Amino acid sequence: MGASKRICPNCGRKMKQQFIGLFHCKCGTSWKRDIGFFERTPDMIFALERKKIGSKVKQLPIIRYK
Repeated sequence: MGASKRICPNCGRKMKQQFIGLFHCKCGTSWKRDIGFFERTPDMIFALERKKIGSKVKQLPIIRYK
């Protein structure tokens, strides 16, 4: 059970994983697999979306806005 090896580029701390492919840091920076590093805003909502890929149903993180 190792911790994430994702390091925040702003403050240098380790980032915590919320979902597979989505990490957050205390300073307000996040990382998502398809878009990379970005700053969080108060209107962002992080959720999982189910997508059928072939015969499997996978859950992928998405960002919704209020």
